[in-house]
Amino acid sequence: MDEQTATANLGGVRKNINIALVDDLQVGDYVILHVGVALKKLDQEEAEKTLALFGELESLEKLQARENMS
Repeated sequence: MDEQTATANLGGVRKNINIALVDDLQVGDYVILHVGVALKKLDQEEAEKTLALFGELESLEKLQARENMS
């Protein structure tokens, strides 16, 4: 691994990502990630809100899938 690569934890899945576009990253930082490239660093509050929204979307998708099976 080089200084432009880091390991990200994506919901328990570890992936190597490119961090060349984001300065001053530290272990534990949150980033917006697209196709393996970190685009923007997020503060913890913003990251938690974003993760909560993704959780809500997942719940809605599961509910919709169950309704479509009925």
